[in-house]
Amino acid sequence: MTDKVKEEIKRTLEVLKNGGVILYPTDTIWGLGCDATNSNAVERIYAIKKRSDHKSMLVLLEDAGKIASYADVPDIALDLIQVADKPTTIIYPGAKRIAPELIAEDGSIGIRITQEEFTAALLHRFNRPIVSTSANISGTPAPRFYEEISEDIRQSVDYVVDYRRNEHQIASPSSIIKIGMKGEIEIIRK
Repeated sequence: MTDKVKEEIKRTLEVLKNGGVILYPTDTIWGLGCDATNSNAVERIYAIKKRSDHKSMLVLLEDAGKIASYADVPDIALDLIQVADKPTTIIYPGAKRIAPELIAEDGSIGIRITQEEFTAALLHRFNRPIVSTSANISGTPAPRFYEEISEDIRQSVDYVVDYRRNEHQIASPSSIIKIGMKGEIEIIRK
């Protein structure tokens, strides 16, 4: 990892620690993010997206071993993470230690383990989950790369990460799988 990337992680960490909202590249698309344990920051993201707070948002972690700190983990979940061949969000039952605004009505939370270098290093240093939601106003198309992010979104955040802005590779959203406590599986998005 270059010194420039390390410096960018340091700047981004300061914003997150101070309850700020970031615009950052993930392993799927550019996202809005914040400390997933900070209710005020989470509410700001809902306001930026002009999104109903009844629609839950997912969180990112860099290590599957940390999932149990934030949700109940049915045995099959770790098997699914290991065999996933693309970014996969798993909706777990029994969300805990997360801002209540992120928890779905049924008590679940969507968590994805990122493989993206910058985000994984940021999460490792932050040592808490980070919200990840598409960088768009609710109801409008999700931007496929940085240049498609609206100026309204860019101006609404506290910090825009200066990393991977020039990439034009079109990324896909993650697969979404919901797991029940007895191991029942529901595929939400392939």
